[in-house]
Amino acid sequence: MHYREVEGTREFVVRLETGRDWRGEIERLADEAELDAAFFVGLGAVMDAEVWFYDQDEGEYRSVDFDEPLEVASCVGNVAWLDGERFAHTHAVLSRASGQALAGHLNAGTVFAGELYVRAFAEPLERAHDATTDLDLWLKD
Repeated sequence: MHYREVEGTREFVVRLETGRDWRGEIERLADEAELDAAFFVGLGAVMDAEVWFYDQDEGEYRSVDFDEPLEVASCVGNVAWLDGERFAHTHAVLSRASGQALAGHLNAGTVFAGELYVRAFAEPLERAHDATTDLDLWLKD
């Protein structure tokens, strides 16, 4: 286990812009507000979505596209530095009109409506390659 105590410094409530990319909006906030580390939760709706699932055996993401309106029942994630840019690691539970739930890494989605709560941390966090999982994770050794 790797851990670090963090101190929250700023808090934001955010309304995402209709027609924009969900994750892109979070990264735009991070750039504009100079957030070097943060945690967020959100809800809303998207007009479409690209969801990724990490295949642990193959060591790569599998993309699934949904070209339909979906509720964002829950969205959680964090902001950290990755390859010199602020990156929003975003996971979501999405639901269809039938109530069927879909979930995974929300790589992209066109915002219909979105609301977030964001808490920034004082210390920056940077993602680095983890050889065990082959993923870019927080708190490198």
